[in-house]
Amino acid sequence: MTIDEALEGVTHLFLDTAPVIYFVEQNPRYANLTERIFSSIDNGQVTAVTSPITLSECLVFPYRSNNTDLQADFFDLIVYGLHTQFVPIDQDIARQAAQLRAAHNLTLADALQIATALNRRCQAFLTNDKQLARVTGIRVLVLEELSR
Repeated sequence: MTIDEALEGVTHLFLDTAPVIYFVEQNPRYANLTERIFSSIDNGQVTAVTSPITLSECLVFPYRSNNTDLQADFFDLIVYGLHTQFVPIDQDIARQAAQLRAAHNLTLADALQIATALNRRCQAFLTNDKQLARVTGIRVLVLEELSR
């Protein structure tokens, strides 16, 4: 499936950790794909939705390497990005995450991510974790399976 086909009808796209890292760090394998997706966000066609989990996971390497520029890049994109909603995790999201864990045997982090996406009525969830495709109720877009 092409990116354009995957984003058809998507106004709110949840960003899981891997695609954000690939974009910020310009991963050569995924650069063309992530640039196209983030271009849709930058020009306002799509609103990105993120969570504290995305932020925390993206910041591990920059903190380990004491790379303050990379830390700032992730904060700027995930928390303060244009056309981006940074969503705190609350009791409603926690409840829905527990239901998702029970139904799909997800990790807590994955369940919280998907619950956040569902809570904000995202039409799609962008990840590179193929196992998340088993979740129903939201279109799971696996970066590895998309083409430009």
